[in-house]
Amino acid sequence: MVQYNFKKITVVPNGKDFIDIILSRTQRQTPTVVHKGYAISRLRQFYMRKVKYTQQNFHEKLSTIIEEFPRLDDIHPFYGDLLHVLYNKDHYKLALGQINTARNLISKISKDYVKLLKYGDSLYRCKSLKVAALGRMCTVIKRISPSLAYLEQIRQHMARLPSIDPNTRTVLICGYPNVGKSSFMNKITRADVDVQPYAFTTKSLFVGHTDYKYLRYQVIDTPGILDRPFEDRNIIEMCSITALAHLRAAVLFFLDISGSCGYSIAQQAALFHSIKSLFMNKPLIIVCNKTDLQPLESISEEDMKLVMEMKAEALKAVMAPGGEPETDEGVLLTMSTLTEDGISAVKNAACERLLNQRVELKMKTKKINDCMNRFHVAMPKPRDQKERPPCIPQAVLEAKAKQAAEQEKRKTEKDLENENGGAGVYSASLRKNYILSNEEWKADIMPEILDGHNVYDFVDPDILLRLEELEREEGIKEAEEEDDDFEMDGKELTPEEQEALAEIRKKKSLLIQQHRIKKSTAESRPTVPRKFDKERRFTSQRMGRQLSSLGLDPSLAMNRARSKSRGRKRERSPDRGEYDNGDAMDMDVDQPNKKLRLRSTSRSRSKSRPPGEVVPGEGFKDSAQKVKAIKLGKKSVKKRNKDARRGEADRVIPTLKPKHLFSGKRSIGKTQRR
Repeated sequence: MVQYNFKKITVVPNGKDFIDIILSRTQRQTPTVVHKGYAISRLRQFYMRKVKYTQQNFHEKLSTIIEEFPRLDDIHPFYGDLLHVLYNKDHYKLALGQINTARNLISKISKDYVKLLKYGDSLYRCKSLKVAALGRMCTVIKRISPSLAYLEQIRQHMARLPSIDPNTRTVLICGYPNVGKSSFMNKITRADVDVQPYAFTTKSLFVGHTDYKYLRYQVIDTPGILDRPFEDRNIIEMCSITALAHLRAAVLFFLDISGSCGYSIAQQAALFHSIKSLFMNKPLIIVCNKTDLQPLESISEEDMKLVMEMKAEALKAVMAPGGEPETDEGVLLTMSTLTEDGISAVKNAACERLLNQRVELKMKTKKINDCMNRFHVAMPKPRDQKERPPCIPQAVLEAKAKQAAEQEKRKTEKDLENENGGAGVYSASLRKNYILSNEEWKADIMPEILDGHNVYDFVDPDILLRLEELEREEGIKEAEEEDDDFEMDGKELTPEEQEALAEIRKKKSLLIQQHRIKKSTAESRPTVPRKFDKERRFTSQRMGRQLSSLGLDPSLAMNRARSKSRGRKRERSPDRGEYDNGDAMDMDVDQPNKKLRLRSTSRSRSKSRPPGEVVPGEGFKDSAQKVKAIKLGKKSVKKRNKDARRGEADRVIPTLKPKHLFSGKRSIGKTQRR
């Protein structure tokens, strides 16, 4: 599992963008309108909020940068040294230190200016302090602009680094440039490393993955290493040295025995001896590549002697933890990436050696004792000389024998096809698997069409049973319907019972009508139009007679019906007459009825009264007290309404149809601009 994912580090903005981001966020997220008429406490609070919010944003952004970049002391030594090789550990730590210092400075500036703002005595003074605070914060950020730019370059480079897990099973390929390392990597993994016929094509570490015995192995292709002093090696070579020093891996040292890489076997042997200290306690395999150009047996005696010395050193390197191998074949292997001869043997040998070493190391740890304590294998001791073979029931033995016989006897359709002339000659018959009462019926030819009908539409083995079921279901349903349709017949009843039944049905219909009237609204209730009541059958007198016959007092109902009639003339309200007093008495009697009707008012209409007049139940002693209460109420909301006035920062929907665009005569042409 990959432990370090440098691709997730957040982008580091440069100094100018950093300031723009923070200040625009402050402008958007804090209030923007202030007036000199505000109380001084409100002005101070307004500007203190801006300073604090800006400082918080700077603090969050800078803290994110410091936390997301890896600390070289806390990560795996392989990544720590690799980052040191690529970026210079001191410069990297210095840049992060400057970011941390800037964060602390900004916090201090904010604290100081918030303290000063508490004693600001005017709008101008508070605003000046706010401008000074934000300006000093921005100056601090401008000073660390080079560090921010440097960290952004590092972030981009780190995102391109391969995801190497230092603790998993790893195969490491090393050697001189152009000896076939990348070609071997492309053959055994799905990695696509660039391969060219010149040195230093591979300039960084490349990672691929391969499988062996259902386990995933990480294969790392390193850049070529030259035989020269440690101080003279460049960054590309130091990447390989770092991987060899820190990764617990099986090392494949590639040797070009043909010399086509541009370096002799003596030079390659010298490199091997100069870096052999890095191979200690690791499974080491020397791979002689490019045997298609020159076999190992055909090289000179001096070169063969050098190769054998390297083989002896490789045997010494694995003696301590991995143990000495049983044969020498696992240490020196030949291969050709061009003809793919010996590639799988090299891969299998490296994976097997690494697996054995990891198992041995785990067996030596204390953890294995905890695991072994949980296991107990019981081995029974023989109590006499009698043999006791394993007891398998006879039925199981017979079933196994039968199954084996069936597997031997049974022939598949493919076997039959091959025996009878192959595909195109033999046609497999599906009828032989039909389950029929008589085996002879399998060969019968069934007609598809008979008497103009499709035979399969009428074929059903259970047709009679289904027909009986349908008839039974139909009989049951008919019986149920007869029961449901049962209704009391009047012919079977006596005259008294018939009368009672008629009353019950009438009462039932009346209840249904009443329920429907209750559900309906007043507007939708049925009323009898006048054109259908020409004979005056539905009158209030008739209603009164009917109510009287039922023993009810009809006076209330009749009065209500009269009050709802349309022909009633409007009368002057008695209350109004009493209230108006002398005005009504002075009115001329001969005025026309229309004017009387206009001047008369309905009972429900109210007269407007002055605001100071006391209405019973309001709780005021007199009108003066009520007027005073209204004034106090208006005064209390005056300040709030004043503060809530629309200002320049409020969101305003402008006039949707501005007059200057829609007034005047429209001329010829497009009106898009309108």
